[in-house]
Amino acid sequence: MIRNHREAFSLITAIFLIVLMSSIAIYVMSLSGKIVKETTTQYNKEQAILLAKSYTELAIMTVTANDRNTTGQCITDINATVGSNDPGNTGEGYKVSTHIAYIGADGDIQACKDTSELDNPSTGNNELNIIVDVYVEYKDIIQSNIAGSPWITYHRRTLQKI
Repeated sequence: MIRNHREAFSLITAIFLIVLMSSIAIYVMSLSGKIVKETTTQYNKEQAILLAKSYTELAIMTVTANDRNTTGQCITDINATVGSNDPGNTGEGYKVSTHIAYIGADGDIQACKDTSELDNPSTGNNELNIIVDVYVEYKDIIQSNIAGSPWITYHRRTLQKI
């Protein structure tokens, strides 16, 4: 009879340990999934920040390389997709929209439409400035329905003297 009690106690102990180890395994798997999601989210945001900085520099270089007086045109938009041809359905890649607005004395911005003129251009301040707005949009790739998930937008605004 004592032997049966020992076997029953061993069986109860084994079941308890199995339940305890299963609970710990479930907790570790849940924590691991959360860490992967956070890492992916942080990676996507850092990529968006770097793309916004890069496209800001590209806009500045493009504006300085463009001779507005010769061509009669101003660069106002630079758009691109990075990493995928269709980031909306696959969730991979980024959509970048860069908008450039010109601010300066009237003579500096005659060729540019939708520009703002400084209040008093007769003061001798003939500097041309641009405002560069960069919007980087991406989707959370961990979503089950990527095509239906909302876009996440990172915005960067820069004022630059030309």
